[in-house]
Amino acid sequence: MTDVAMALLGASEDAGSVFKTMIRLADGRELFYFDEEATDRSAPDTRDLPTTETNSLIRRDPVLDEWTVVASHRQSRTYLPPADECPLDPSSPDRPTEIPSASYDVVVFENRFPSLAEVPVAVEGQDSAAGLLASRPGNGRCEVVCFTSDHNSSFSALPFRRARMVMDVWADRTATLAALPGVEQVFPFENRGEEIGVTLHHPHGQIYAYPFLTPRVARQVAVAAEHLARTGKLICCEVVGAESAAERVVGSSQHWVAFVPFAARWPFEVHLYPRRHVADLTELTADERDEFAALYPELLRRFDKLFDKPMPYISAWNQAPVHQGRELAHLHLELFSSRRSATKLKFLAGSESAMGVFVNDVTPENAARMLRDAV
Repeated sequence: MTDVAMALLGASEDAGSVFKTMIRLADGRELFYFDEEATDRSAPDTRDLPTTETNSLIRRDPVLDEWTVVASHRQSRTYLPPADECPLDPSSPDRPTEIPSASYDVVVFENRFPSLAEVPVAVEGQDSAAGLLASRPGNGRCEVVCFTSDHNSSFSALPFRRARMVMDVWADRTATLAALPGVEQVFPFENRGEEIGVTLHHPHGQIYAYPFLTPRVARQVAVAAEHLARTGKLICCEVVGAESAAERVVGSSQHWVAFVPFAARWPFEVHLYPRRHVADLTELTADERDEFAALYPELLRRFDKLFDKPMPYISAWNQAPVHQGRELAHLHLELFSSRRSATKLKFLAGSESAMGVFVNDVTPENAARMLRDAV
């Protein structure tokens, strides 16, 4: 299909403009090119792709009042292909991929094997939207964000302008996905490293649009509401103030502060907060986006320098709910690794996996010192 549309996104003077082009892949999925310059993106997807049949279902745990996603079709997704068969590389005449063009800056497309997707009809195992054993179709959306066409690169190696563009892309997709019917939370994230569980090595992230609030964000909102009622203050704003003066600060700028949290769960964990209270990525100013694009890659490089090799990590944006509780949530990014030394990983064993109580082998103060020293 060659359904092509172009739009221009505004950006800061330093970052330049971002050109957005939409096409459709052979199976009807949407793909968006984000370019630094206006570019012809009419190259069609020449593959003969069947439409992926999704059977996503969400089921409620009645004891914890939490939702679990069941998506058995994901068992057939691509898993650690050879570098010369990566589906996130640009297409070549003899090897068409998920991205039809021969090169690209940043690309976003609907995941071919989504955890959540539009499910127009009832699926096997669906009971009801209410009751003790409640379930319903897993309506939502999952997107892939390719940061660069360079298979061997990483987010930490992106030039400033490209990292800044990714900020605009995250904000664009947050606004678009939040407007979809039934979406309650938008979650951009990146998994890096086989130790984390990645299935493709190409530098990329993902965005989930959930039809419910995740347990973590729901808990953050509940704690913020209780704290506000008790003290008249927003808990995250107080945390930013307290941590900005603590010894665990790893990096800072006029608009951002990055610190190892006082009660860090992971051996190496950094939280990156805007100093100003904002709900989500769409509310960041041009100056705030510029500073993030300079500070965040530096943090990633410090992670890699810790043990002089690529650090496995999860980078997770915590954004406000789409609807209720937006005024209580403070946008921030949590960056953490399962590596606790050059040769050891932290596994989520009995206490962590069964009871949710983390046991950290590295003191937050020492972790912050090591990251500051990793120049």
